[in-house]
Amino acid sequence: MPTSYDTPVVIDRREGPYGEVVLRRHGTLLQIIANGCFLMDTSDGRSERLLIDAALDALDGRAEPSLLIGGLGVGFSLAHAAADPRWGRITVVEREQAIVDWHRDGPLAELSARALADPRTEIVETDLLAHVNEISATYDALCLDIDNGPDWTVTEGNGNLYSPAGLASCARALKPGGVLAVWSAQPSPEFEGSLRNAGFRRVRTEEIPVARGVPDVVHLAVGPG
Repeated sequence: MPTSYDTPVVIDRREGPYGEVVLRRHGTLLQIIANGCFLMDTSDGRSERLLIDAALDALDGRAEPSLLIGGLGVGFSLAHAAADPRWGRITVVEREQAIVDWHRDGPLAELSARALADPRTEIVETDLLAHVNEISATYDALCLDIDNGPDWTVTEGNGNLYSPAGLASCARALKPGGVLAVWSAQPSPEFEGSLRNAGFRRVRTEEIPVARGVPDVVHLAVGPG
C-alpha cells in the first residue's frame, strides 16, 4: 500500500553520542528530529536567514567579518551566509555526524552543496561549547541555532551554553564589539537578563511572525569590549 502524503517517512535514523537523530520526509518537506523533539524542517527558513542578516547588520559595516554558526540544521543559515559576499570566513560547528552526512552525501545536499563548496566555508564536527572553549581565534559574529531556544534545549547538557559560564565562553570567542545572535522558538526575557548579566550590551529581541502561535525570535547582543 502506498504511503500517505501526510504520513512522515523516515529516510535515515542514527544513534549518536547525544541520542537519536532522524531525518524524515513529510510530503515535500525534510525534517530533523532529535531525541523525539522536532528541530526544524525545510518549509521556510525566514528566521534562519534573519539570524544571519541581523548579526551582519549589527556589525555596522565591518569589512569581511568572520562568522561562527552553531548548528548546521537543514542548512538555511549556512546557505544564506555563503550567498552574501560581505561575509569573510564562515565556520559551522555541528556535533551530529549524521547531519553532516545528510548535507555532504544525502538529501540535504540540494540546500547546502554550493555553500559547502565555497572556499570560505569550514565544517567543524564537535560540540559548540567545547569549540568556543578550545579555539584561540575569535569571530566577529556568533550565530546559534542548536536548540529550540535557551528555554527549550534538545539535550539537558545544552543548557550549559546559556549559563553564565557558557555565555562567558561565547563572549571570549568574539572579537571586541562582536555580535551574538541566538535563534529561539519563543521570546525569553530571562535570557535577555542573562545576556546583560554576562556583560553583553545592546541586548534586544527581533520577532519573526509565524502562521500560528507565538513568534520565533532572534536574541541579539554585542559582546564586551
